[in-house]
Amino acid sequence: MSQTVSTLLLRNLHDVFGEIDPARRRVAIDEIFHEDAVFYDPNSGIHRGHDEIDRIAGAIKATHPDFRYQPLAQPEVIGDGGRVRWLSGSPGKPPAYAGTDFAIVRDGKIAAIYLFFDELP
Repeated sequence: MSQTVSTLLLRNLHDVFGEIDPARRRVAIDEIFHEDAVFYDPNSGIHRGHDEIDRIAGAIKATHPDFRYQPLAQPEVIGDGGRVRWLSGSPGKPPAYAGTDFAIVRDGKIAAIYLFFDELP
């Protein structure tokens, strides 16, 4: 299924890194990432392919299962790339951290995604 860059960025936030259920997370990964996709994380390094993206997304979510990702604005898109700035934390509490995801899309799926941590606004 081909999706827009903007939709893919938001699905990555909510359906992959924000999803607590492993089965639903895996379905989303299979739908939005190329088989050879790469996720670049400044803390844990480079993760290649569906299995590794699934493993690291589950490990990150397990460290703070109640956290939710909230985009600061609609994703910005130029050509086959886009970014979305976000906050994360427990509902009803101040955000714990902030970041920006930058993705490169090929044929309607994420080919590469880069995570940058930002200072809280």
